[in-house]
Amino acid sequence: MSLNRRAILGLLLGGVAGGAFGQETMVSPIPKPRPLDLHKQGLPTGDALVERAGLSGEVAFAVARVAQSEMLEARGPLLRLPPASVAKTVTSLYALEHLGPDFRFITRVLATGPISNGVVQGDLILIGSGDPILDTDALARLATQLREAGISGVSGRFLVHDGALPRIEQIDGAQTEYAGYNPAITGLNLNYNRVHFEWRRQGEDYSLKMDARAAKFAPDVRIAQMRVAQRDQPVFDHEPGQGRDEWTVARSALGTGGARWLPVRLPTLYAGEVFQTVAAQLGLRLPQAQRANVVPEAVEISRLESAPMSLIVKDMLKYSTNLTAEVLGLLTTQARGVKPVSLQASAQAMTEWAQARFGLRHMSFVDHSGLGGASQISASDMVHMLTTPGVEATLAPLLKPIPMKNAQGEVIKDALASVVAKTGTLDFVSTLAGYLEAPGGKRMAFAIFAADVPKREAAKLSGQDVPRGARSFNAGAKKLQQALIARWAAAYQS
Repeated sequence: MSLNRRAILGLLLGGVAGGAFGQETMVSPIPKPRPLDLHKQGLPTGDALVERAGLSGEVAFAVARVAQSEMLEARGPLLRLPPASVAKTVTSLYALEHLGPDFRFITRVLATGPISNGVVQGDLILIGSGDPILDTDALARLATQLREAGISGVSGRFLVHDGALPRIEQIDGAQTEYAGYNPAITGLNLNYNRVHFEWRRQGEDYSLKMDARAAKFAPDVRIAQMRVAQRDQPVFDHEPGQGRDEWTVARSALGTGGARWLPVRLPTLYAGEVFQTVAAQLGLRLPQAQRANVVPEAVEISRLESAPMSLIVKDMLKYSTNLTAEVLGLLTTQARGVKPVSLQASAQAMTEWAQARFGLRHMSFVDHSGLGGASQISASDMVHMLTTPGVEATLAPLLKPIPMKNAQGEVIKDALASVVAKTGTLDFVSTLAGYLEAPGGKRMAFAIFAADVPKREAAKLSGQDVPRGARSFNAGAKKLQQALIARWAAAYQS
């Protein structure tokens, strides 16, 4: 994942094209960039690269040396723009500092009575602690523990409890209702609170399947049901039914077949149904799940621990899972003694923490994942956080490598520079922030934000799934990111 000088010049001179762009005239709260005699190196300035990119909206960036927190370059350093999923870096530090890298979520099964001849004499209770990575296979392991303990049934009720976290209907109300990355959140989450929908053409009709698939188990579900509707738009429509999610899909959009994930709006009952199904496959018969508002006096009979927080955060940053970010943020806010009533309230608590912890002044969050476009942060604030002593040692090993590419989009294999960073993408928003190691071992922290907020807002009002121009905007922004990183790697080697 490194970068040679010829490739750098190719990126700088040919990677972005056309257009003009005005620079924000603002004062950075951290030291001003040092002057650099760039023309002797044959390198275009960062502003010139932005102008060539021809992106609509606003572009802001900042880059600084990590060791000295020395600002090298900045454009619009105080301009507040949506961070998209780059916000997850703040959430990661928030969770790791308060919960610790070794923290684990625990999903438990309790019984209100003794076990006689394999039957629990009372109720069986499945209790979540918010585990964001709990999946169907994990529930099967939990059910296996019960069977290995000789349990085959229950005389009373099967209860499910989600009170470890507040119930959130969805992360961002501005998203389409069928976006799988915008699910509900509770203290009992399963499969990122998504259900798998698959369809196949059969003659003049379609076979439809809704399941809770994981690597080993893929049980069908009843709590989410789908019907084909004779219409063109919308592609999907959702109506809450009596204890289940009722979906319809436009026949004209189905083609010959396909599959996608849809959000679950009744996550606690979904987890209960899936546990009941996989338990039955293992020989443990349970009645239909009922949601419990309080936990009766009971004894723990099995438990399942998640991976440690450090691995959960690493996977969240790699795959950018929104539900994980929101769970970590909510749980951390609670651990600090604040009981949030909404995502916005928890995000405000995180904002205030970041302001106090890192001295940031130009930021505000409405959630922990960056999915909400109303979250904002400046490039200088992001770089200031990344260069705070101790942050690089914590965060850099958890970020994913970003391959450098030439002007044709091909990965450069014989490079001298490497990048680890967090990407962020929304319609008409493209962001990147992380660390760059230049030749000679010089390490820099950077943030690049590109956003056309008016176009994004107009696209949301139109209800378009993929607004016209959004893909080309984001593609152009990614080319600009590559060109800026290549420039910094060449300009600040010494």
